[in-house]
Amino acid sequence: MIHTEGDVAEWTFPADPSAVKVARGVVRGQLRVWGLEALGDVTALLVSELVTNSLRYATGPIGVRLVRSSGPLGALLVEVSDPLPDPPRERSAEPDDETGRGLRLVAESSRRWGTRPGETGKTVWFELAVPG
Repeated sequence: MIHTEGDVAEWTFPADPSAVKVARGVVRGQLRVWGLEALGDVTALLVSELVTNSLRYATGPIGVRLVRSSGPLGALLVEVSDPLPDPPRERSAEPDDETGRGLRLVAESSRRWGTRPGETGKTVWFELAVPG
């Protein structure tokens, strides 16, 4: 499912491992349409982390939403939603740990980030500054 209109684009993916790659691709494509290719790598990486977290813990559909705002404080808001109500927890990973770095990566790579409850789950969001 896809909905794009003006400064908002949203997709819904099944809880399937292929969703991570597809989400990265559609996000990069939308950023190209908006002329925000400079944000492509970091946005795709952070979307991958959050969609992977949703896949690991939730069993229902995963939503990805981009909201572009312009002006002197332009921003790209990225939201990843799933039906699990429990908020994610930031962990400290040891150097040899294979997991546990995703939320720290989101926190350190974005201008702001957070979570909010939804009617049937939660949304994890982050914000990136729009260059220019």
